[in-house]
Amino acid sequence: EDLEHLLAKDDQELIGDFSKAHLLQTVQGKHQDLKYISPEMMVAVLTGQFHSVLERCLIVDCRYPYEYEGGHIQGAVNLPLERDVERFLLDNPPEPPLEPGRRVILVFHCEFSSERGPRMCRFVRARDRAQNRYPALHYPELYVLQGGYREFFRRFRSHCDPQGYRPMDHQDFREHLRRFRRRSR
Repeated sequence: EDLEHLLAKDDQELIGDFSKAHLLQTVQGKHQDLKYISPEMMVAVLTGQFHSVLERCLIVDCRYPYEYEGGHIQGAVNLPLERDVERFLLDNPPEPPLEPGRRVILVFHCEFSSERGPRMCRFVRARDRAQNRYPALHYPELYVLQGGYREFFRRFRSHCDPQGYRPMDHQDFREHLRRFRRRSR
């Protein structure tokens, strides 16, 4: 019984294909099954502190387009719908890194990283598993940004472009929100 618990704990520290430990230090998040990184860790990635081991970091902003256009993390791609993620990430999987040991990581977020970001992270993992022979994955290392864009913007505005924040429930975009919610169901 103790051995099973120990093995389960060890598996939680490994990336999705069980080949190695997570590169980035993780923090507690709302969903225990997902790996969260702090806004500080995101800045460390953005400023090149992991360039020697990172082939690429893709920041997936799962907010609606009007939120993204109001301000987003530099370099983030806006993929608010499952079909967008499938086209961008899964229909054309990445080539393996040119140098052995280098990694490709994905960081998901939404406004607070409580619903849309975590849901999309799980969606990518499930589709990736379905496309590959277990335990192989195109994207074995997935993270969620703790606190979402709201917290990141509050603390690291200089890494946002434009340097703004438009909440999902912004009064000027209520019709956009209604339309988008219908499309995302």
